[in-house]
Amino acid sequence: MNEDKDVDFEPVADVSAQRVAHVYAEALLNAADKQGQSDQVVEELESLIRDLFQAAPELEALVASSAVGRERKTQLIDKVFENKASPIFVDFLKVLNHHERLDLLRPILASAKELRDERAKRIRVKVRSAVPLAENQISRLRQQLHDALKLEPVLQTEVDPELLGGVMVQVGDWLYDASVQARLDSIRNQLIERGSHEIQSGRDRFSVASGN
Repeated sequence: MNEDKDVDFEPVADVSAQRVAHVYAEALLNAADKQGQSDQVVEELESLIRDLFQAAPELEALVASSAVGRERKTQLIDKVFENKASPIFVDFLKVLNHHERLDLLRPILASAKELRDERAKRIRVKVRSAVPLAENQISRLRQQLHDALKLEPVLQTEVDPELLGGVMVQVGDWLYDASVQARLDSIRNQLIERGSHEIQSGRDRFSVASGN
């Protein structure tokens, strides 16, 4: 599978709202799965946030506003998406509107992507490197992750010039830092610990000598 260059959309919601978003995301994928359109509806939702909302942030504010009536939002959905998106996606937006949950579109997208990956036995892996990785390096890293995780890794690569060589690989909350900076920090910490130990040992010896 090719590396994932899509933009990340972090959920902007409290814990309770995220739970609700997860329920809606699961319902959307269940409906889409029956027609083999899971990838399509997730891409449509992602495009709505990445393309449309980014180009017209006032539109996102409008659909998320509780001050705007549901009827007006329904008209807006019909105007913008009718015959331009899948019926499942349009119906989903209307269901959200009916329950006044259009403000949860971002966390719904995040949950939908996670659920889709889980069902496809995929896992997203963030990879940061000081310079762009060569294709053979990416292939080798992908194979190593596949062997270790028993899942299909979807690499999200990022170049970070501030890294002093090496790579940083993040899978969920797990972080593997193989950068030069990490090794230097490790050596520095070891030297500090060793120095502290030697100082303490010197104090202990001095105390014993003084006591005699």
